[in-house]
Amino acid sequence: MFAIIEDSGHQLRVENGQTLAIDLRSDAEVGQTITFDKVLLANGGADSVIGAPVIDGATVEAEVIDDLVKGPKLEIQKIRRRKNSRRHTGHRQKYTGVKITAINVPNLEIKEEVAAPAAAE
Repeated sequence: MFAIIEDSGHQLRVENGQTLAIDLRSDAEVGQTITFDKVLLANGGADSVIGAPVIDGATVEAEVIDDLVKGPKLEIQKIRRRKNSRRHTGHRQKYTGVKITAINVPNLEIKEEVAAPAAAE
């Protein structure tokens, strides 16, 4: 089962138990539950529910596992040749780490996939 949610202008494909980094929430604390209510699409294995633009009553719940995750450092340099002019800046984006705990979609038939048994040799 998976869902596509919208958060801070980004569309994310999420599954139950998945960990991901979302834009920084300065008021988030470790162990707190965050609810995403903008669910655009949900698939339960048997069928899909598509929102127009969002699915009414659908939510995705996530638990905060890390209140501050730092992204990679970006180095920005501007050099004008032969002018002895250089400018150097850097940026490091901050995120909040969350783990998806539940996907709640009304009227969605969920079909659990069963792993195929190993072939006998």
